[in-house]
This record gives sequence, structure tokens and C-alpha cells, in this order.
Amino acid sequence: MKDNRKKVYIIAEAGVNHNGSLELALQMIDAAVAANVDAVKFQTFVAEKVISQFAPKAEYQQKITDQNETQLEMAKKFELDFDQHKKIVEYCKQCNIQFLSSPFDLESIDTLDQLGLDIIKIPSGEITNLPYLRKVGKLGKKIILSTGMSELEEIKTALEILVKAGTIRENITLLHCNTEYPTPYEDVNLQAMNTLRNEFNVNVGYSDHTLGNEVAIAAVAMGAVMIEKHFTLDKNMEGPDHKASLEPDELKKMVECVRNIEKALGDGIKKPSPSEIKNKHIARKSLVAAQDIKKDEIFSANNLTIKRPGNGISPMQWDRVIGQRAKADFKKDELIEL
Repeated sequence: MKDNRKKVYIIAEAGVNHNGSLELALQMIDAAVAANVDAVKFQTFVAEKVISQFAPKAEYQQKITDQNETQLEMAKKFELDFDQHKKIVEYCKQCNIQFLSSPFDLESIDTLDQLGLDIIKIPSGEITNLPYLRKVGKLGKKIILSTGMSELEEIKTALEILVKAGTIRENITLLHCNTEYPTPYEDVNLQAMNTLRNEFNVNVGYSDHTLGNEVAIAAVAMGAVMIEKHFTLDKNMEGPDHKASLEPDELKKMVECVRNIEKALGDGIKKPSPSEIKNKHIARKSLVAAQDIKKDEIFSANNLTIKRPGNGISPMQWDRVIGQRAKADFKKDELIEL
């Protein structure tokens, strides 16, 4: 997964925006396919193995969901069991879109392994979970590691654990991320994505929780090889993540913008593009007669000038031409020939 400017891998993050409904999950896959993304990602967890009964909700969750329910009670509503996972995976295969999921507990790592996933997405909250990291690392799969809330030293340690456990370093992609939903623009710190690339010499991407598309598009322009973005069928649905997610038409527009930026980035070689070569003679200039010039008259700054088109002697040859004799008559504005 080393950066060689291949096509940006776009992940549509369904997360828990299916609200625990298999029907909604399948509809979200349809929307992801219509948006032309590369993968649709869910979350795999057994709530009671992830969240204690005393765990508080995040501030953004408290604002959007029932304040009387605990984080555990909220999460239970979004669980998908093994059979539902199997149906989702099979439907993704039918639709020719890659299924991804983030496991949030050890049991869920096994679930995704049994389902045959070759890529495991580690969510930001598990970057300091030693047993979890070891278990994922032992699978030897490709890994996408989100780095929200992390210091560089924590990321370094997590990478070392994964590699020591058996994962090839080149198979790890780091995602710069901020875990606030939605992320304020002033907290995005997109330059940190380049810091990750330079510090760890691995491929980097961006998991975007801002409103809108512009930050994700900017990340692509800065070299992200992977973009992850939450989406929903309807922002007005009940649930913690819908408000900070893109609706299907917005997701499709983001994909179009990313693909356009990919094309615009090019190969980095500075040369005339195929589409502009035809403009060269029109926009550049040549040496022309500033007035009528007779044969054998000496070319000078008085009888020569520089004008379009550019299909004659280049103005860069000015010093070579000055002082030579005209080998023919030239009318005003006529291209000079030697």
C-alpha cells in the first residue's frame, strides 16, 4: 500500500447509520455503489464487550440522542449479528463493491476473519489496545489504522506492535483523523497527514468528519491515497452520526470531485500537455519586421519587433539575428527568415 499515486481508494463509511436494520444496511450499499466508491464500511461489535455500563456518551452523542440512555444502551441498538454480516458481505459481492468493517472487540476480529476479509480497519479508539493490536497483527492482513486523538509516539508504538505480531509494514495505511463529529475546520490539521507520511514512511490517507467535501478533496491534492467519509440515507434520521454524514447525492459529488483532482494532479513532469500544444504558436511570439525591410538591409532594433504568432524565429534568438543582413524583402509584420 506504498504511495505510487495510484487511484485514490474511497471508503463510504456506513458505520452505524443503518440503525441496526439489515434492510437499511442493504439500501446503504446500493447508495454507495451508485456513488462509485471503492468500498462500503460498517462497524462490527458486541456492545457489552466494548462499553461498560458506566461509560458516558460523547458530547456530540448527548446532543443528538436520548439523554436518558447510556452509551451501552445506545450502542446495543446498532449491533449487527453474524448472519446479518454474512448477508451484507454477500450483497456487497453481488454489487461488486468491497465490504469493510471496523472490529471493536476481540470477538469481532474473529467474526471478520471468518467472513474472509483481507483488510481490517482499526478505529481510532483501539490504537492503545495492546491485546487487540496483537490479535489483528497476527492475522497478517492489510490494515487501515485511524489515528484520531493520537500522539506520534502512540502511533509509532501501535505500528511496532502490529509489525512484531506479523503484519508487513507496507501493508499498513495510516489515516489522519479527528474524532469530533462534526470536526471544526480549525481542528482538522491536515498538514499532520504529511507528518505521518514523513515520520513513518507508510501510505497515508484521511478519514473525514467535517461537514461538506472540501477538506477531503484538499487531502487528495496533498497526496492522500485513501479517503473515508461517513454517509447516510437521510441526515434527519435518528442516531448519533447522521447529522455529520453526507447524503447519497453529496457522496456522489465528493467522489466526482476526488476523481477530477486525481486527474489534475498528473505525473509531476513539467511539459506542454497534449491539449495545450496547439496553443503554442498562437500564444508565443516570433521575430517580425517592424517596418518594410529591403534585401541586404541590416537587421536592428529599429526594423525588428516581436509579435504573435510563434511559428517563426524565437525572440530568444534576438541577439543572433541583430546585425545580420536580410536575404529578401520583408513587409511590415512579416515573419523574419534567415
